Amino acid sequence: MNLGMLKLFKLFFLVIILQNLYAHEHNFDFDFIKKGKEDNNTLLIIGGIQGDEPGGFMAASLIATHYKIKKGSVWIVPNLNFYSIIKRGRGTFGDMNRKFAKISNNDPDYNSIQKIKKYIVSDEVKLVLNLHDGSGFYREEYIDNMHSPLRWGQTAIIDQAKLDTPYYGNLEEIAQKVCESVNKNLINTKHQYKVKNTNTRLGDKEMEKTLTYFSINNKKAAFANEASKSLSLHERTYYHLLAIEKYMDIMGIEYERYFPLEPVAVKNVIDNDIYISFYDEKIQLPLSEIRSTLRYFPVKKDGTLEFSPSSPLLTVIKKEEGYVIHYGNRRLSLLAPDYFEHENIDENININIDGKDFDVPLGSIINVNNSFKIKPIKDLRVNVIGFVHEENNEAGVLVNKNSLLKRFSIDKSGKIFRVEFYKEDKFAGMVLVNFDKDSTRVSYNKTNYKSFTNSL
Repeated sequence: MNLGMLKLFKLFFLVIILQNLYAHEHNFDFDFIKKGKEDNNTLLIIGGIQGDEPGGFMAASLIATHYKIKKGSVWIVPNLNFYSIIKRGRGTFGDMNRKFAKISNNDPDYNSIQKIKKYIVSDEVKLVLNLHDGSGFYREEYIDNMHSPLRWGQTAIIDQAKLDTPYYGNLEEIAQKVCESVNKNLINTKHQYKVKNTNTRLGDKEMEKTLTYFSINNKKAAFANEASKSLSLHERTYYHLLAIEKYMDIMGIEYERYFPLEPVAVKNVIDNDIYISFYDEKIQLPLSEIRSTLRYFPVKKDGTLEFSPSSPLLTVIKKEEGYVIHYGNRRLSLLAPDYFEHENIDENININIDGKDFDVPLGSIINVNNSFKIKPIKDLRVNVIGFVHEENNEAGVLVNKNSLLKRFSIDKSGKIFRVEFYKEDKFAGMVLVNFDKDSTRVSYNKTNYKSFTNSL
């Protein structure tokens, strides 16, 4: 066997191994979200085609969860290459943005490419926006290594100046308007946006393989927005959102945003407004300061983990050591399981909080200043995690914040604790008590992103 054949042989088996691992580990199909009222003037926003460009997929995710489309239609794919996002790489099976001209049906990305192509060529879609994070800062003339014509950051990318289509064919003019709008809201004057025309049709073989050029060849106005990788995540996301809002303005799409479009507010939303709930919201976890490991987490005996995330970038993956919560490129926490049969309990829990009685449903997060006491409930046993008590049932026992061991909190600050409920040996639900009600946690997200069941 010659050297070339040996390399092909090794590559073939590597692809087979990766495909098997990929299929076994999780279903990483991308999400497709429609917002607004469907019409023939739809904006298609795509993030995450390359898994190491978090500004793009974070911005697309925030459009999905933190914007209301009041007039017009927006379709969002926030996590096109979700597996590579989780793996924190450009493309686990190669660069997905170089597979739109030709792709083998044996390629692990084949199904994703075919699905996104169908959305792109849909009659409703009139403008396609692909979000990227690019290197350095694009400048028409060479200044230094990070500021030159070879860089991609802080640009509105077009493949050509005009497109023969009745909808938004004045590509260069639109891109220039977007740059002008972004440049009115710069964090730093050094972050200036510029139009970059790749003139793909003149022989750029690499760009001929891309999503935007596929769109152009199908008579769809298409743009890429590139925020600089030299910037922090929230700054990149901020610039992407500025650009997206201008594209919506140009298309006559009206929207409501649930947070101020300011860099600090964007960072707050990204870092703090993230939640996940389990088992029909019988368990809710705020994730902003979640510990890297939560031990003895109650999971159904059959291993089924039903969860509802606040963001399409949130998922849970089964590993040998337990269940890992991922948020985009970030691994947030490992849930080390404790397996139980589960019992459905519909009644509320009566809790005395700082001397006042309240009825709260299971899955609630309650704010406490100093102390709380769970009123006894027939056939239900109460377990306050982190509270040392001689009895097996902690119902009717006054618990104050100084009597809880901080290492058992779910958050790194030692302020949020689990109160679990059991009917005989079956898990019934959980309430969280929060001794940090004045914290900086925010909740701009009006509803959970979606609900689904994973059998992991």
